[in-house]
Amino acid sequence: MKRTVWLAIAFAIVVVAFVVVSTFQQDLVRCQVCITFNGRPDCRIASATSREGAVRAATTNACAQLASGVTETTQCEATRPDSVKWLR
Repeated sequence: MKRTVWLAIAFAIVVVAFVVVSTFQQDLVRCQVCITFNGRPDCRIASATSREGAVRAATTNACAQLASGVTETTQCEATRPDSVKWLR
């Protein structure tokens, strides 16, 4: 094979390795959010790179089970959680 083909293959391997390593090196924060909407409770666990992101993701996941439609989902996500428990 030509030298340029080998260089292109090596470059692609380096880029893929960088993406994989950088993805797994992030410190993730995990939390469990319990929320009650329309009289129905639900708890969900989520993780993110920040506390705010973890709470938002867990709230969104819980509201996906509790609400139907855009309006209810928006209202549910604006509801204050009953509890937020930080996990390792």
